Amino acid sequence: MISITSVELNYLVFRYLHESGFTHSAFALGYEAGINKSTIDGNLVPPGALVTFVQKGIQYLELEANLSSSDADMDEDFSYLQPLDLITKDVYELQKIVKDKKQHQQLDKLKSMEKDNELDVDKERDYAQGQEKEKGKEPEQERERVEKDKMEENGEDKKKLSEEPIDIKHCEETGNVKDGENGSYGGPEPMEISTSSLLPCEIRSCDVTILEGHTSEVFACAWSPAGSVLASGSGDSTARIWTLADGPSSSQNGPSSVVVLKHFKGRTNEKSKDVTTLDWNGEGTLLATGSYDGQARIWNRDGELETTLNKHKGPIFSLKWNKKGDYLLSGSVDKTAIVWDVKTGDWKQQFEFHSAPTLDVDWRNNVSFATCSTDNMIYVCKVGESRPIKTFSGHQGEVNAIKWDPTGSLLASCSDDYTAKIWSTKHEKYVHDLKEHVKEIYTIRWSPTGPGTNNPNQQLLLASASFDSTIKLWNVELGRLLYSLNGHREPVYSVAFSPNGEYLASGSLDKCMHIWSVKEGKIVKSYSGNGGIFEVCWNKEGDKIAACFASNIVCVMDFRR
Repeated sequence: MISITSVELNYLVFRYLHESGFTHSAFALGYEAGINKSTIDGNLVPPGALVTFVQKGIQYLELEANLSSSDADMDEDFSYLQPLDLITKDVYELQKIVKDKKQHQQLDKLKSMEKDNELDVDKERDYAQGQEKEKGKEPEQERERVEKDKMEENGEDKKKLSEEPIDIKHCEETGNVKDGENGSYGGPEPMEISTSSLLPCEIRSCDVTILEGHTSEVFACAWSPAGSVLASGSGDSTARIWTLADGPSSSQNGPSSVVVLKHFKGRTNEKSKDVTTLDWNGEGTLLATGSYDGQARIWNRDGELETTLNKHKGPIFSLKWNKKGDYLLSGSVDKTAIVWDVKTGDWKQQFEFHSAPTLDVDWRNNVSFATCSTDNMIYVCKVGESRPIKTFSGHQGEVNAIKWDPTGSLLASCSDDYTAKIWSTKHEKYVHDLKEHVKEIYTIRWSPTGPGTNNPNQQLLLASASFDSTIKLWNVELGRLLYSLNGHREPVYSVAFSPNGEYLASGSLDKCMHIWSVKEGKIVKSYSGNGGIFEVCWNKEGDKIAACFASNIVCVMDFRR
């Protein structure tokens, strides 16, 4: 008899989690189950294999439960059974369920027929009584109708004279109604954006460059701060550096050049080498990549491996350069964060404060940073200190992402507990608790606006992206919702503000990338691809947006055209 091994089942579950977008769960299972040591060739396993396997099993159980039935009855019998019944009950119990439900159905039919007969008798009686009443009403109704017609004729001219034209164009265009004679608006109330009223401008294919070459999902992408250079990281165990021609994109012309950064030496389908995160240094001369094998690697712009940083004992989920460029910070499933000295290639300090996997890290300045974890905790640490300089507790679920604001004074966090929170090192508790989402919040981004930025006269905002398919824009000062952006149909995995802070790009598992006007809360451009989107990012000039897809490609869109 054919049987499935635990190794094969673990791999099928791993693939299911990966394909469904549960990347953290997939990495954790893969690490603990040793998927990287498996001899299974992932290229031979089709998408949706686990679901297909379970469905086939249910079909087999259905057939087994109906072996004694005739073919004519078999399809009808299936309707009496639930999938959970098939999995939890044996054949004799299933046959009894079918028999009992058939008997109940027959009894219900008899009762229904009796009730219908009673209703028919009542209806006939009511109808006869109604006909007699109507006969008495007819002369009276006719008289009323004639009088009504006369009144309408006499009043028609008066109605025309009294009607004044109403100008509603302004209200329709602005979408706001002024309150009172002074023309003031009724405060920053949250405004729900209805998808039915949006008329997004679809980005033309001639304004899109498709970068092909990866052989698995593309998880991460990042523009270099210098020039039209884009990096991407994939589940195919490679990162790639794409150099694009300056000026308008063209779907006919690919990149000027591409360099493949291989994270493997032998087999190309080693899942342990998935590139999970990447980040350019401030000058755009070095690219750091984090991998599922627990190693961080530093490459030069030409794609040559400069340094391999090896100390983590689990997949790396987050990797960030400090502004000065002398330290690299990494966070891992092994529960730790490590600060690396880039010049020497050695680890400077390992921080072991979390009790579960570290999901994200972010520098506050050149020597202090924050970390978050599946243990619901956030720690603010400093190079040279053996203990956290600040501890933030308050989330009731895994903390998925953390980000310091442009000045380093406020820290934003988002969690599986459906909330985002804003913290200050001056306070023990959170400053604001943002509670409008109805599912897990996957990521957050600060706008590049307000004091200390290139756009000091614009308001500082926070964007949060959730599995509830929405993006929320928050007024940070008041801790209130400004807009709920409801244009996606599946979980939103990534958001990114344009460098001038006027636009927000969002990418979702619904295969769509939308670009929103921050001022109006409306979609201004939209692009639909062939797979879920894991990350979106703007170039430094703000005229190009990159999006990486589950369909193994990276797309670059021209925004200014």
